[in-house]
Amino acid sequence: MAAAPPRRRRRSRALLFTMLVAALVTGLLLQPQAHRAEAAPTTFAHPGVTVSRAQLDFARSKVDAAAQPWKGAFDQMMASKYADLNRTPKPRATVECGSYSNPNYGCTDEREDAIAAYTDALAWYITRDDRYAKKSIQLMDAWSAVIKEHTNSNAPLQTGWAGSSWPKAAEIIKYTYTGSWANSGRFATMLRDVYLPKVIGGSNSNGNWELSMMEAAVGISVFLEDRTSYDKAMAKFRTRTAAYVYLASDGDLPKTVPSQNLDTRDKIVNYWQGQSTFVTGLTQETCRDLTHTGYGISAISHVAETSRIQGQDLYGTDVGERLRQALGFQSKYQLGTAVPGWLCGGSLTLGLGPVTEVGYNALHNRLGIAMTNTQALTEQNRPAGSNNLFVAWETLTHGDNPS
Repeated sequence: MAAAPPRRRRRSRALLFTMLVAALVTGLLLQPQAHRAEAAPTTFAHPGVTVSRAQLDFARSKVDAAAQPWKGAFDQMMASKYADLNRTPKPRATVECGSYSNPNYGCTDEREDAIAAYTDALAWYITRDDRYAKKSIQLMDAWSAVIKEHTNSNAPLQTGWAGSSWPKAAEIIKYTYTGSWANSGRFATMLRDVYLPKVIGGSNSNGNWELSMMEAAVGISVFLEDRTSYDKAMAKFRTRTAAYVYLASDGDLPKTVPSQNLDTRDKIVNYWQGQSTFVTGLTQETCRDLTHTGYGISAISHVAETSRIQGQDLYGTDVGERLRQALGFQSKYQLGTAVPGWLCGGSLTLGLGPVTEVGYNALHNRLGIAMTNTQALTEQNRPAGSNNLFVAWETLTHGDNPS
């Protein structure tokens, strides 16, 4: 009889353990999807890469009403070389891009033909002039008929840049153009066989590489309706974003990407361009220059926007907070604030680029977050044009766009 109380205690402990496990499992199952990396929607929204149909409709209505800044942004786009209906595509089977595009065998041609295809798709949607839709199709068809591979050291980044623009164009044409696109299947095959394998594995180079590559992988996955690739790209994106923008809540040192083996403070400082003082909003490439930093920030905003359109809003997660802080930190110095001695040795190389509209619109206009420096820089730079790599016409598509 004396042994009975311990058995009750054991049963009580077992019951308590079972209840705790059940509570934990329930909590995981009920975890909001916005906080999970496995994010592919059951049904993809189209057009749904960076810009949605509702956003396109808003932009079109503003241009039709000659409202600013959208009309000025539209006029800027239409006056650019990318909207030229006489443009001749320059595809090649092998695009070879070395460091800083040296050698440059098709690198500029590919990126700019992809931007042109997107520009023409936007021009089609806003004007309903089918010459622009046909031009966009001509550019996409020319490349899908020829290209086989990307080579040399910059191949992953080149593929990421061009691969970010192609699906934006294709989404608009496939899902809004009322005419035919006979070779859309061949274009999808190009994205699946030539572009996706080059970017989906990621990169251990400077962070803007992997962020741009994941932007391409996410956009391509939407067009292909490839849930597996979408999930893989989004998981890499979440890890890289956390390792690219520092928040004080990360601790004494920035987060890292496990595959890079940055397992000592010295290695991390070296990877962060020699910067040893970490403050909220600093990025891994701030002390390199703001231009490359802008590439990373832009890619973060594009993936977040695509994810929102697809039903998973990352702006309410650490992605949104890192984007907000990165925009604010970089904008402050781009606007002319004196650089303190502890930051990059007291000197910054400026040139952030036309990269603030998407993040500013999402965080300030939709979520109501004050972003004084980002707002000032965004309004100063309107209308935002193209960086001739993978960013184009974002005042037109996202400027103060509530959709």
